[in-house]
Amino acid sequence: MLPNRPPGRYSTPRPWQPLSDDELVALWPYFVHQGSGRPIFDIRARLDAIFWVACHNGRWRDLPPHMGPWDTAARQFRRWVHKGTWETLLAAVVARRAPPALRALEHWVCRAFRRALRITGLRGLRLVRRLGLLSALKGPAEWYPDWDLSVALLPGVIRAVERHLASRGAPLKALLEGCKSFHALCGGRRWIPSWAAPP
Repeated sequence: MLPNRPPGRYSTPRPWQPLSDDELVALWPYFVHQGSGRPIFDIRARLDAIFWVACHNGRWRDLPPHMGPWDTAARQFRRWVHKGTWETLLAAVVARRAPPALRALEHWVCRAFRRALRITGLRGLRLVRRLGLLSALKGPAEWYPDWDLSVALLPGVIRAVERHLASRGAPLKALLEGCKSFHALCGGRRWIPSWAAPP
């Protein structure tokens, strides 16, 4: 049985602008400092810088100087990715009870999550597929590995291999072609060009 997931959709593009007070209040619980270590001096400035880079699809070094040091923003972004903050936020923007100010940030959160996928890997990709937020991917969804589909189809592949091994005289080429097709269907592309990214 193939996995059941919501149909994918793209978020409505929204050009970057500084966060409003309502948007900052909606984001605050996800980024406020907890635990040991130094608290962040200005969360609004860090988030504005991160969303600027995400929405302009540029490098961290392209961050305008008046928005603060680019390496500080990049380092903070990675810390939040390792902490799981961006995954929590991605799920929160599509939640039924999400405040309107948080829902309005869906496109920016998706764009930022594209960068987080480099770190989260398959875990983040599974979340994007299950939420159906195609704007969080850098290309068409079918170009990415599909963990759920591979888990659903794997028992059939194993049975085919066992039948082949039991028949001893069957041509190996047919089995290898079948495995190659399985990998092409579930494994995704090795490289996704930047021109394939949705707006």
